This record gives sequence, structure tokens and C-alpha cells, in this order.
Amino acid sequence: MSAETENEDLSIFEDRLWHHKGWEARVIKNEDDDGWAVSMTQDGQAEPALVGPWTMGRDKKSPKPLDVAAFNTLVKTASEIIRRHEQHQEAMLHKEIEIDVRGQRVTVALDIEPDEDNPSATLTATAADGSQLARVRVRPDHGLTRASAQRWADAGYPRARED
Repeated sequence: MSAETENEDLSIFEDRLWHHKGWEARVIKNEDDDGWAVSMTQDGQAEPALVGPWTMGRDKKSPKPLDVAAFNTLVKTASEIIRRHEQHQEAMLHKEIEIDVRGQRVTVALDIEPDEDNPSATLTATAADGSQLARVRVRPDHGLTRASAQRWADAGYPRARED
């Protein structure tokens, strides 16, 4: 049996629970009021990627049942949220600035390695032709700005002090 066929066998299509193609949509009672909410959780994740309000049914008491269109929209929205979160994380851990050093374009990059016990970071200067000019370890809270990159380059790319 192929993995895709196996996943199809695991699909659930109930009024308040859909599980299909790696996603689970679950309609839940909204704890804050009399309404309903829907949570979208990707397989293998402990927390939902999306929790939002859900429409009431015709009786104004029970939730509207899940359907194909709603499920597909929820999957698309939750996937976009995950993608944006990953982009944000990438932006927090990698920063690049271009500067001019003696008439040459130089890219200065700060790469942070997150680790609960021992986070670290590396500052790298790369010439326009791709050759590495310098690479030093810096504190993970090192502030990379155009001015700090320019000072580092103008000083000949010295090793940073790790106070």
C-alpha cells in the first residue's frame, strides 16, 4: 500500500473533525463566549497553527459542519501562517548588509545559531566575487547595522571581543 493510499485510509470527515492530507480541523467550543472556534493542526505538531472563530449553524446553537471548501481554505490559511512564521524566524537568525569597502561591494552577514544552553553567532564578510574576506564568532546579541559593518571592515575585520 502506498503512503498516499495509506493517508487516504486515515482521513476522517465528520461534522466537527476533519483529518486529511496531514492536517486536522477540529471545531471546538469557544471558551470565551457561546460561539464556536476551529483549530488547524498539522500532523506531528503539538500546537495548532491556527485557531479562529467558526460559524454557527442554522439553529444558532451548534456549529456549522466542516465541508471541503472550508477545510481547503483553512489548510491554505494555516499553511500561510506557518510559512510567514518560518520567514520571520529566518529573518531573525540571518541578516545581511551590503557596504562599500575601498570601492568594492562587500556583504556582511550575521548568522545566529539558536541554542537554549549555548547560542552562538558568526559574522562573515564576503566580496562581490563570492570570496570570503573574514569570518569571526560574535555574541548572539550582536547588533548588525550598516555603521557597525562599515567600522568592522574599515578596521580590517578584527576578531570581535566576546565579553
